[in-house]
Amino acid sequence: MAIILLFIFLPIYWMVVTSIKPNEAAFQIPPELFPSEPSLMSYINQLQDRTGFLTYFVNTLIVSLATTLLSIVVAVFAGYAFSRFQFPGKGPLFIVILASQMFPLTLIVVGIYVLFNQLNLLDTYLGLILAFTSFSLPFAIWMMEGFFNTIPRDLEEAAMVDGSGRFGTLFKVILPLTRPGIIAVGVYSFLNSWNNLLFALSLTSSQDMRTIAPGFLLTYVGEFQYFWADAMAGSVIVTLPMIVIFIMLQRHLVQGMTAGAVKE
Repeated sequence: MAIILLFIFLPIYWMVVTSIKPNEAAFQIPPELFPSEPSLMSYINQLQDRTGFLTYFVNTLIVSLATTLLSIVVAVFAGYAFSRFQFPGKGPLFIVILASQMFPLTLIVVGIYVLFNQLNLLDTYLGLILAFTSFSLPFAIWMMEGFFNTIPRDLEEAAMVDGSGRFGTLFKVILPLTRPGIIAVGVYSFLNSWNNLLFALSLTSSQDMRTIAPGFLLTYVGEFQYFWADAMAGSVIVTLPMIVIFIMLQRHLVQGMTAGAVKE
């Protein structure tokens, strides 16, 4: 158990320690496990946006929030349709949606790049949002469909007998019961967008449109120099919101993931 914990937490400890060292100390041999001259200069550099960190952060926040909202809306309606309605080709279409998740991203990104180039969506917020959403949607739809399947149809029928329409029943009766599933889809989509490197690197070319992952790669890691202290300080800052979100929504996330996996 101690070895497993060491394996999990040592990279996190090393990230935090490196962020408060001078950059030269990151290359010291043997490495310093405890910094002899701790400094917050790397954090100050990041917050003063000397390397474009705040631009990357804001771009990532905008794209991730928009992707999360779009994924939730589409996944809720698509999952509800697959769960409640019968239509020609329903089974094969559901399999095709899930199968799209199994292709390597390096294959998908080529087609997306060509399509977005023709639609003038490269290096735009809309292009990134659509690309990230396309990556998150298959699993999100599958999760919501499984979650809707766990809700008894009798509840809908009772609401409709009382005069509620289809949309009224969905919004007033069904969606409140699927809140853990919606939260799970939201967290899943947000984390995918926040950490995505391949799409963000391939579909953007200007520094003003870069998100955190490609921004860090192209700014702090070069051919002749590495800014590990600044990179680790930025990593600590962008990791904190993820930790806070996970702690706040952990209960709903676990409940939504497990409930969505159960089939009637």
